[in-house]
Amino acid sequence: MADLFLGVDIGTSSSKGVLVTGQGRVLARASREHRTATPHPGWVEHDADEVWWADFRALTRELVAAAEKAAEGPLAGLAVSGIGPCLLPADGAGRPLRPAILYGVDTRAGAEIAELTEELGAEEILRRGGTPLSSQAVGPKIRWLARHEPDVYARTEMLLMASSYLVHRLTGRYVLDHHSASQCDPMYDQDALGWAPDWAAAVAPGLPLPELAWPTEVVGSVTAQAARETGLPRGLPVTAGTVDAWAEATSVGVREPGDVMVMYGTTMFLIQVLSSPSPHPGLWTTSGVYPGTRSLAAGMATSGAVTDWLRRLVGGEFATLVEEAAAVPAGSRGLLLLPYFAGERTPIFDPDARGVIAGLTLEHGRAELYRAALEGIAYGVRHNLEVMREAGGRPQRLVAVGGGTQGGLWTQIVSDVTGEEQQVPTETVGACLGDALLAAGATGVDVDPAAWNPPDHTVMPASPGRYDEFYRRYRDLYPATVDVAHFLAAEQHAADRA
Repeated sequence: MADLFLGVDIGTSSSKGVLVTGQGRVLARASREHRTATPHPGWVEHDADEVWWADFRALTRELVAAAEKAAEGPLAGLAVSGIGPCLLPADGAGRPLRPAILYGVDTRAGAEIAELTEELGAEEILRRGGTPLSSQAVGPKIRWLARHEPDVYARTEMLLMASSYLVHRLTGRYVLDHHSASQCDPMYDQDALGWAPDWAAAVAPGLPLPELAWPTEVVGSVTAQAARETGLPRGLPVTAGTVDAWAEATSVGVREPGDVMVMYGTTMFLIQVLSSPSPHPGLWTTSGVYPGTRSLAAGMATSGAVTDWLRRLVGGEFATLVEEAAAVPAGSRGLLLLPYFAGERTPIFDPDARGVIAGLTLEHGRAELYRAALEGIAYGVRHNLEVMREAGGRPQRLVAVGGGTQGGLWTQIVSDVTGEEQQVPTETVGACLGDALLAAGATGVDVDPAAWNPPDHTVMPASPGRYDEFYRRYRDLYPATVDVAHFLAAEQHAADRA
């Protein structure tokens, strides 16, 4: 008999859970799909009860039943993760007062970003918090809430995220992990590893902030009420939880300085572990998952979202498009694509950037367009890696994760464009596996992340230097078109308001 561990992750469009042994062997997995709400242009929300809690309950009941059927041992720990950073205002009992405002894809707080940057100073925000204010930051969203929904703000006594909401429902604790807190810019002091009381008072006056803990710590146990609702055993240890991308990095052993995770998903996300990064205005600098670690993070506003848009536009299945694009030579027969179809996050932080396809002729077809999309996103990855180097991050090991690693073409293009090798792990279940690993470690299991999820294969650059000139032209394309993009974005905003 051996102890078993649960990990549950709440994602943007689906939630996933996994049941594993203390050695990382997956016994069962479960998933639930859900939708985001977009009640206004630029707003992206989740109903915490109907999405987060409903998904969690369904997943845990399925996985607990699988544990009973496997009969390999008792459940010994649980960790959760979720999309973030988010803002879920709740009352003193933890009841949501409105739908959760999601991470950087929700861009409603543009005026508040500019206002707080002016009040506190861009350089001081970067020095103290490690990250410029953007749509990813929680602080401006809190000020937006106070300004536009004052009745909700007046009743708010808890500021929750997806993981901390679940932890509260399970244990009754009002606690947030250090990593998630470090994305509550500008309220967290990176050097002090704690809340910045003066800036927190300026951004969230009168609101009690959660106690801080590391994702590696047990912060409570499942209450009798939560056990009845979820099927989990009463008293099961629960860790502090964290943001999903950092849990996914944990699932593939990205925890040593120089390790980089490249996540191929709806958006492209990169995390590099460092001991002492230099804050950079083009990146997010955060606390890490493990005490004493820091991380640089980069996130493109789209990646898989662009390829899916293109698939729906031109027709065909992904497998067919990949096969056709693989037959097109590097450079897509003279096409360049800027993948800024939803604005861009790092490293340009421009919500009004727009997608560009340059070089189109009547001879180009869907195969060239699809390859140009994959190449354009790869150029964005190279751009972010270069900025990471500027901030002191020298990639030593890249690990590729996410649905976009399937098929092989996209990862090969990224390796060719960047000149970097990429390890592809054996297990691709995602952040929930990292959650289970954290639960095992927090309850005393001697966890070897490399043994939990070893590499399956390595993608090697096949044509070093082939893309260098295309990449240089890619970097030229944004400054050459930015004025036109901003004009068109203004027209789009006016149409949305109308």
